[in-house]
Formats: sequence, structure tokens, C-alpha cells
Amino acid sequence: MSDEGANDPLPRMSKEKAEKWAKHWADSLVGTARARLVPETARPSADFTDCVGRNGETADDGRFDLSYSVHGTLPRAGHAAAVTAVKEALKKKGFEIQGFAVNRDEEPANAVDARHPEDHQSVSLASVGKDLLVFVVNTPCLLPPGVDQQQF
Repeated sequence: MSDEGANDPLPRMSKEKAEKWAKHWADSLVGTARARLVPETARPSADFTDCVGRNGETADDGRFDLSYSVHGTLPRAGHAAAVTAVKEALKKKGFEIQGFAVNRDEEPANAVDARHPEDHQSVSLASVGKDLLVFVVNTPCLLPPGVDQQQF
């Protein structure tokens, strides 16, 4: 649920708006990495799940998390620079870097994981193939507009 108290107010957003927001973020990351979205390989995916609290609790008020991912193409030789550019851009936006690896030829090859300490969204970028990167945006727990937040 929220990263603070169990009954702290959750941010409100519809699933449609959350998906648009996450797509915008992912597209921005693709641009920062100088990758391309190719329809045959992009495979955008929006996965909505119920929020789960620290102790495994779930609510009946419609709150959800979203994990949005898309694949971008970029020659493998550019993956290290792409991951580094995204890491620097995220740091400028206040994200905390949770993990960072740059290896041109080893596995796991190139990756960055970051989380925003206030907004609680997280983003990841990683090499997943010779010329393929995966960009992932995860929302914090969101509550749909117009519903009462269940209390615990």
C-alpha cells in the first residue's frame, strides 16, 4: 500500500490516466536512451495489480499498482551509454539510484534501477538482447478517483 502509514492518503488516478502517464515516462526514457520503438519489437505492456501492504493485506476499494514496459532497439555498443544517460537524467529529477551496472559484453549487461523517494514511482532500464533494451515504469499504489479509501 503506501510506504508510510497504512491509512495515509493515497494518490488518486484512474487506470487510463495511469497508463498514459506511465507510457509518457517510458517514451521519455526511450528518448533519453536514444533508442527507437519498433512496432515488431516494442511490445508495450500494462500490467495492473492490486496493491499489497507490508503484511500481505489487500483492500476492496480498487487501489492498484501499474507496471508498464516497452522494448526499445539500440545497437548493443550503445547500451552502456544509454543506461548511463538515463541514470544521470533520473538523478537530476530526484530519483535515488537503487542499482547500476555497465558491462558491454557480460550478463547482466547494462541496467539501472531507480526510485523516487517522495512520489514512490520506480523505473528500470536493462539490456535484454543484442540490440534490445527494456524500459519499465512502476507506479506507486494509486486509488481511483471518487472512491473512499478503505482504512485498516
